[in-house]
Amino acid sequence: MCTNSTRYLSFLPAPKRPPLDAEAQLGMEAALNIARQGEAAGEVPVGAAVVVDGNVIAVAHNETVRGKDLTQHAELLAMRRAMRELDSDRLDSALLCVTLEPCAQCAGAIVLARVGRVVFGAYDPKAGMAGSVGDLLRHPQLNHRAQVMGGAMESECGRLLVDFFRKRR
Repeated sequence: MCTNSTRYLSFLPAPKRPPLDAEAQLGMEAALNIARQGEAAGEVPVGAAVVVDGNVIAVAHNETVRGKDLTQHAELLAMRRAMRELDSDRLDSALLCVTLEPCAQCAGAIVLARVGRVVFGAYDPKAGMAGSVGDLLRHPQLNHRAQVMGGAMESECGRLLVDFFRKRR
């Protein structure tokens, strides 16, 4: 398990990460753009994008406020849209890009959909299940383990969330 929460409390430099490949860059930019649209609609600004063969095929932002449904997270909505687009119940060739580390609900859905690769922005030291609190995405006893990279465009993703909650206080 990763202890990324200590990074937020110290002045240690962030670990160096490999540069994003073209698909991850495309997906993270799409996820950030849709997260900003969610914020404009009054939602917590979390966005997700599904990329297949170099094309963004689905995007979504959180819709928990609008739908009065706490299960309407960006990841779930984007994966549903992508599966409809692909006419499939699996996303094994897909890249899922998310602005915030997936929670337990979303990580479980990612495993069930057999998403091939997950790239996320900001770590979530209170609920993140891709290394912060636990790691469902790479749990050795589960039937599927996605490739995972955290901290992609972390400062932009984190700033979006910090600014949103600062305005609410």
